[in-house]
Amino acid sequence: MILPEVRDPRLVTIRRGGTLTDADHRLLARWAAECAEHVLPLFEDGNPGDTRPREAVRAARAWAAGELRMMDARARGGHAMAAARPLRGAARHAAHAAGQAACVPHVPEHDLGAAAYAVKAARAANPADPTAGRAERDWQRERLPEPVRALVLEDQARRSAICWSAFDD
Repeated sequence: MILPEVRDPRLVTIRRGGTLTDADHRLLARWAAECAEHVLPLFEDGNPGDTRPREAVRAARAWAAGELRMMDARARGGHAMAAARPLRGAARHAAHAAGQAACVPHVPEHDLGAAAYAVKAARAANPADPTAGRAERDWQRERLPEPVRALVLEDQARRSAICWSAFDD
């Protein structure tokens, strides 16, 4: 479970009573898509015919560009998570990262789900390297858009424990 019991109003859209602007919501979706896409080869290498996770990443970006409805993006996220079900290890986590990215249009807080699953994928792909997860986290942080950087870093600190400690130093 990557969502907190008590939601941060800064990560709830204005339409739903929070303070997150549409522009920042789109930035979160783009960043989540980038995080998921970075580890997507860990899924695709072993499952070359299954395009569901790749389609979920595309859906997150298409929603952010105003080219896809939220419900359609969320549905593609569900399909990516279905692709993960029979798998284990890095491939499973990479597919979940893609699914989480496509769900950001529905619930902005899924951005950390995409990032955390990407960290889990990196760890699983490199079990002998104790720094693999930290390297993936740092790669993600370098790509955080400035307008949402502080918000995401604070959210990572707040939710790391429910995100498998993916964001701990």
